[in-house]
Amino acid sequence: MKMTMAFCAVFVLIMGACGGNNATTEEKSEAAPKSMVDDASSYDPNRGEGKFDASNVQLGPVDATMAAAGKTIAETKCFSCHKTTDEKLVGPGWKGVTDRKTPHWIMNFITNPDPMIDKDPEVQAQLEICLVRMPNQNLQENEARSIVEFMRQNDGKK
Repeated sequence: MKMTMAFCAVFVLIMGACGGNNATTEEKSEAAPKSMVDDASSYDPNRGEGKFDASNVQLGPVDATMAAAGKTIAETKCFSCHKTTDEKLVGPGWKGVTDRKTPHWIMNFITNPDPMIDKDPEVQAQLEICLVRMPNQNLQENEARSIVEFMRQNDGKK
């Protein structure tokens, strides 16, 4: 009996760790970014889906202050499912992600995961491995940009 109660408590904690805010489903759908493409056939896998593109995500040398802020945000919202290595936890490891994906794709995915999970073939393949959809963490633009900066620093970018 104690083991069953302990398992239930751990399960509730894990499920709660990946949750966003406590908004109702109706509130979440109103707050979610509008889809920029109507169907998967017009989906650009190099850009993703969302408001970010190469024109509005500019990179320079890694900003250590922004990367530190990104690490703090990731510790709260991301590290219960992701590791900074290439090891899979619940979701895939982050090592090398900035070599494989553009910064604007990453920002679109972490701020707008649901439409991209539904349309991106690589994300769908990853979902088959991980078996858990990435939840929308309701990140603000500056939070997403800081996380990208932390990912760049984690990948050894200068």
